[in-house]
Amino acid sequence: MDRLKGLDMKRRINRDTITALLLLVLCGVLFHQTFNIRKVPFSEMGSEVWPRFVLLLMAVLAVIYLFQSMTTPAPQRAPFSFKAWLGAYRNPLICFGMFFVFLLALPWLGMLVAGVLFVFVTQTILGGAGHRRWIVHALVALVSVGGMWLLFTYALGVVLPRGELFS
Repeated sequence: MDRLKGLDMKRRINRDTITALLLLVLCGVLFHQTFNIRKVPFSEMGSEVWPRFVLLLMAVLAVIYLFQSMTTPAPQRAPFSFKAWLGAYRNPLICFGMFFVFLLALPWLGMLVAGVLFVFVTQTILGGAGHRRWIVHALVALVSVGGMWLLFTYALGVVLPRGELFS
C-alpha cells in the first residue's frame, strides 16, 4: 500500500507543480519587497497598490495552476526530438521572431506603420494567405494598432516614435 502512495505522489509532482510552486514563492518574495516602495507624499493612492494588486492576481493564478497540476494526470511524453520541439513551438517562435523584426524596424518606420505591418505580417504567416484573408488581416491590423495609436497619442498624450522615414 505504501508503494502505491509513492507512485501516486510521483505522478502528481511534475514540472507544472514545481513551476507553480516557484511562481508562488516569487510572488511572496516580490510582495514582501512592495513594503520597501517609497511613499509618495500628497498622493491619493500609494505607489505600492498597483504592484500588490498585480502580484495578488498572479498568486491566485499560480494557485489555480498548482491545483490543476496536482489533479490532472501528467501526459506521457515521447523522447525529445528537436524536430518535434520545433513543430510544437513553431507559432510562438514565429511570433517572437516577428516581434524582434518589429523592434528593429521601429526606429525607421515608427510605431504606427511598424505596428500595422507587424500585426498584418504575423497574422498572414500564422493564419494563411489569400485575398479575402489579406483584407481581414489588414482591417484587424489597422483597427487594432490604429486605435491603440490614437488612444495613446490623443487621449493619453503619450509621444510614440514617429520613425526616421516619416518625421
